Amino acid sequence: MSWNESWAGLLTALGIGLLIGTVRERLHKPGVMKAGVRTHAIVALLGAATFMLGMQVFLLALLLVGVMVALGYRQSSPLDPGMTGEFALLLTAVLAGMALQNSALAAAIGVVVASLLFVKKPLRRFSQEVLTEKELEDALMLCAAALVVLPLLPTQAVDPWSALRPYAMWKIVVMIMGIGMVGHVAMRTTRAKWGLPLAGFFSGFVSSTAAVAEFGHKAHDQPMLSSAASSAALFATLSSLTLFGLVLGTTSHALLLSLLWPLASAAVALLLVASLYAIQSPPQEECLISGSEHAFQVTHALLIAATLSGVTLVAAWLRHTVGDSGVLATAVLVGFVELHSAVVSVAQLGSPDGVQTPLARWGVMAVLAASAASKIGLAYGSGGKAYGHRVMSGLVALLVTASVVMVVGP
Repeated sequence: MSWNESWAGLLTALGIGLLIGTVRERLHKPGVMKAGVRTHAIVALLGAATFMLGMQVFLLALLLVGVMVALGYRQSSPLDPGMTGEFALLLTAVLAGMALQNSALAAAIGVVVASLLFVKKPLRRFSQEVLTEKELEDALMLCAAALVVLPLLPTQAVDPWSALRPYAMWKIVVMIMGIGMVGHVAMRTTRAKWGLPLAGFFSGFVSSTAAVAEFGHKAHDQPMLSSAASSAALFATLSSLTLFGLVLGTTSHALLLSLLWPLASAAVALLLVASLYAIQSPPQEECLISGSEHAFQVTHALLIAATLSGVTLVAAWLRHTVGDSGVLATAVLVGFVELHSAVVSVAQLGSPDGVQTPLARWGVMAVLAASAASKIGLAYGSGGKAYGHRVMSGLVALLVTASVVMVVGP
């Protein structure tokens, strides 16, 4: 290790000790002696210096720090039984040694440790007062579904037509659960009138179909949230339509240009209807959602995923049976499930010379109509009549506006 590298490591170690020690100094309880700025700085320099002398010396220094930490905890435990400060001091020594090998990583970890120490009170309030048992249960279930079950599923297709992949299907379940969690958090942290539409817009980039079903479930459980949930579902469709245009432009730029005005007009119409329902939300919706309810229903997510899987299998079978002549029919059927995958098939109907045929342009409209029909059915099935009527009005406005502009426009 060069002289410059040694100095950089020592300065990084000293900075880590000063940073963590400053935070600990401010968090001292009156009458309780704890390691502060000077102690953390000295321990950091001790760790760095002994690391330079060899691993055995460094381990001996860590052992010495650990013994001193244990003796200090024994003396202060009657007044402060927590062990955060003790482990922070020991970690300061470890990070000081790491700074000699990777100063950037050690500094980053030091900042994270100091931040965690500083937000002690907000984290304690969140875990003990804000977070409910049902929300913790939902969060653990979502983590298990995404981090435990999902990686274990095969990514290869398990059907004769290479369409049904367990990994992809379970991703739908995880997305629906995640959308429910996002909407729940948005309503808990903001007011439902704007929290749900905001959550809906970002959820639409993941899956607008799943978002419509999940927000419908919320509208069914709490009819007072019907207007805000309807607005959220339409905002999810708006973000999905935006992504639809991007996918179409990437697949066939000429086809997108020929449909630019119809799609833009449809987006404006959908935005107006979604905003209208958000504004018209009654005053009783201006309340925080109760933490006594679940953020999502696992059975609800499984049912939607099973339905989408069935439609995917039928579409794959139709493509295998009919062949290329059934591209449009297959794309429309896929549009009931996944809007963005269907538009890739429709783009194949465009002419190679850049002149877009009416079949290609109206094929895009047919895919949009199929997606809208699927969402309307999900809206009525998951959220009831009031929610279904509102979602249908926005989607009908989208289709009518796009069709009229395409007929009378350039």
